[in-house]
Amino acid sequence: MGNFMVRPIGRIRSDEHGMRIELEREFIPALTNLDGFSYINVLWWFHQNDTEESRSKLVENGPYKNSPDKLGTFATRSPERPNPIALTCACITYLDFDNGIIGLAYMDAEDGTPVIDIKPYTPSLDRVEHPIVPDWCANWPKSIEASGDYDWGTVFNV
Repeated sequence: MGNFMVRPIGRIRSDEHGMRIELEREFIPALTNLDGFSYINVLWWFHQNDTEESRSKLVENGPYKNSPDKLGTFATRSPERPNPIALTCACITYLDFDNGIIGLAYMDAEDGTPVIDIKPYTPSLDRVEHPIVPDWCANWPKSIEASGDYDWGTVFNV
């Protein structure tokens, strides 16, 4: 397998003006016809966990109150993974084509986080009508919209 390179297309920004993605100027044309989509899937880099130690961690202590004591990295959304890539489905609040900005309602990333790709959310490819999940997370919200009002503090071990 040959080498490959991943480079940021932009950064997450979060401040008094809200949360948004600010694209590098060269990628602004990629926003063409994104208007009309209400959600995007954002692939981003867990840059604060990009260490040899974090990349070699393959088993986690169960981070959830009702989960098994141990979970493999691929059974979690932990930032400690072989390749620190994250995925978030985010609601678009506005598009500023001229400046390459995508306004977001919320995203679980820190200010300055590198964004590595954006894809439009389309129900025909991204939605599963009846997903099966383990019992320990079966009572979690069934949608992003419901997640905003959910008390996630009852789910995670402290």
